[in-house]
Amino acid sequence: MRVVQAEEFGGPDVLTVRQVADPVAGPGEVVVRVAAADVMFLDTTLRSGWARDFFPVEPPFVPGGAVTGTVESVGPDVDPAWVGKRVATPTAASGIGGGLPVGGYAELALAKSATLAVIPDELSFEQAAALVHDGRTVLAVADRAALEPGQWVLITAAAGGLGTLLIQLARAAGARVIAAARGEAKLALAQRLGAHEVVDYSKPGWAEKVRERTGGVQVVLDGAGGDIGRAALAATAPGGLFIAYGNSAGGFAAVDAETAAAQDITLVPLFEIATPDTDWLSLHDRAQTEVAAGRLEVVIGQTFPLDEAAAAHSAIGSRAAIGRTILTV
Repeated sequence: MRVVQAEEFGGPDVLTVRQVADPVAGPGEVVVRVAAADVMFLDTTLRSGWARDFFPVEPPFVPGGAVTGTVESVGPDVDPAWVGKRVATPTAASGIGGGLPVGGYAELALAKSATLAVIPDELSFEQAAALVHDGRTVLAVADRAALEPGQWVLITAAAGGLGTLLIQLARAAGARVIAAARGEAKLALAQRLGAHEVVDYSKPGWAEKVRERTGGVQVVLDGAGGDIGRAALAATAPGGLFIAYGNSAGGFAAVDAETAAAQDITLVPLFEIATPDTDWLSLHDRAQTEVAAGRLEVVIGQTFPLDEAAAAHSAIGSRAAIGRTILTV
């Protein structure tokens, strides 16, 4: 089968198409004939070698932690009725709070039978791939935020996969949404999805403008992290809630806990949401149901064939990508 391997750590050009042996399903596993694979910002950081302290991968490796496709074969203890079903799943190696997001950029991928979600007929393989990580995470974040009508909610990285879903969920909850992103195209997308206000966080003083407009937001949903996340704290009202779930701007927001506590701001990092008790499969099914029913739109900004994985990584690295980036196989 064909796979895309990171031959060494480095730029997108280290991604190379190779022929390798087909995988064989072991106990509790299935082989999925891949139709689409999710491309995450995390994939680009693993490829670069930046995330080795958190994900101990060594080249050569096949990136990608989530796939959709059709079950090709099953392990010795797995119900054979899975064969032929359209499924969405993390790869066998992947896992929230553990594991490695690898193995997905391939024609065939191993997955655990326990993580398989049947794709509704109304969803394409590409839509379903975009929801494997984002769908379950966005609902976990939204459930924790418990947004209320009339609240001001600031969403950073608002034009990304999670951000675009959060805008819609916040609107549905009756909140007043300020979407923060970079550039006119991303801000226009946020407005189309229902953001009441938009702000370009590449411009100086953006957080102060948010605070002036709102008097301080009640909730921050921070998908950017880094300096952007730290700036967002200045836009948060006393008694507010700050959920840090992303790091697209360079690390999770290093918000000073004492400063936040002094302002009575509750900080919720990702690990407090992604707990061992979280029912991720149930959240995944809920997300697919919402999209299938037309209540939630999946924004896929760009797709690339498998052998153009390097171009997909370049689009994400240049900040040109919007919504989800998907590889088609």
